Amino acid sequence: MARFILFDIDHTLIYSGGAGIVALNRTLQELSGIANGFDGISCAGKTDVQILREAMNKHGLGAADGAVQRFMRRYVSHLSAAMDEISGHVKPGVMGLLEELSRANGYWLGLLTGNIEEGARIKLGRFVLNDYFTVGAYGSDSEDRNLLLPIAVQRLSAAHGVEIDYADCVVIGDTPLDVTCAKVHGAASLAVATGPYSMEVLNQAGAELVLPDLSDIPVVMAWLAGLEPAGA
Repeated sequence: MARFILFDIDHTLIYSGGAGIVALNRTLQELSGIANGFDGISCAGKTDVQILREAMNKHGLGAADGAVQRFMRRYVSHLSAAMDEISGHVKPGVMGLLEELSRANGYWLGLLTGNIEEGARIKLGRFVLNDYFTVGAYGSDSEDRNLLLPIAVQRLSAAHGVEIDYADCVVIGDTPLDVTCAKVHGAASLAVATGPYSMEVLNQAGAELVLPDLSDIPVVMAWLAGLEPAGA
């Protein structure tokens, strides 16, 4: 039996110190002259393209695909600079859990994130986490987070020849939207209260396991081992 463990990035694996919103604001100001244009827009659990379209609509800017692509090209440059300027950190338990899963038999690691792929790799690279994740699905693949899990599964198959049922996938994230994107495909979810949502809210969203963070590695590993495999 194999399981595909898919991690969100922001507030789940890492805290970027706010570099993402700094880069978004700098890019919008550079391209449109609007300062602090993303202030007041909730980013939690959304894809980068969703967040950008909300800002463009808020400010009456054209949100055609060409404009989105131009914005994202400049955003990547600003994000790289912001990550060098701003202090962030890896979330509690993350390094230990990634090491444990990497050593254990039967687990494949991947990303399921609203970040565009280049942005995801910049953020993870700052904390030397990229090598844990050879495959993933990103906000640059679809602005609808609920469509990302099948993309990640397809990439795991293409890259490693591993066929995984959706029911043998586990999404780890910090928002109700992470929980939802697992549930729509019959996957399990582990939610951590390391972002803006409380354990109560994450429980109400329907996560199979809710923890304050990922520091209790034996509990996480025991829960993963106890999940019923697809077809059982």
